[in-house]
Amino acid sequence: MLSSKKPLEKTHIEKKSLNTKEKIDIAKKACSLIKDGDTIFIGPGTTLVQLALELKGRKCYKIRVITNSLPVFLILNDSETIDLLLLGGEYREITGAFVGSMASTNLKAMRVAKAFVSANAVTHNSIATYSDKEGVIQQLALNNAVEKFLLVDSTKFDRYDFFNFYNLDQLDTIITDNQISPQHLEEFSQYTTILKAD
Repeated sequence: MLSSKKPLEKTHIEKKSLNTKEKIDIAKKACSLIKDGDTIFIGPGTTLVQLALELKGRKCYKIRVITNSLPVFLILNDSETIDLLLLGGEYREITGAFVGSMASTNLKAMRVAKAFVSANAVTHNSIATYSDKEGVIQQLALNNAVEKFLLVDSTKFDRYDFFNFYNLDQLDTIITDNQISPQHLEEFSQYTTILKAD
């Protein structure tokens, strides 16, 4: 059943302490899909920060990372194996993300092998976030990716938020934790592939 709780945007710091183990598991699963030579996009969000931490610890691959997330950038900035590009633009302090027309213009010209984004809510065939400006950037990244991945922990299913930025059936894969309910697994598998993290 869809949660009726009013959406309230939490800060990056507040989200960091929620479902930490599940986010780490999801990030490890996502990291295993990134290959040597890939150009990838990593969006904002605490699960994607965990992905950045996993990538930083995996020093044997040379990849290019494009991000609009300042926390992701700061984690990867000193890596010797990652070519890093931070999209500029209007800064949203609450999530540490760069958004707006400058970020959009830059991103429109880029193509990536894989885009990894997150969301506050997954319901029916849609993915939603609190900020329309952040949603537009994630939408652009997904549109410009060969493979499209959504990283969300199992608490995000059957929730709602303000801005629907993508359809599930346009994704290649959802990566979630192994606490996803059988009902949610069945319901959302009709739209796309779901990978459960170990």
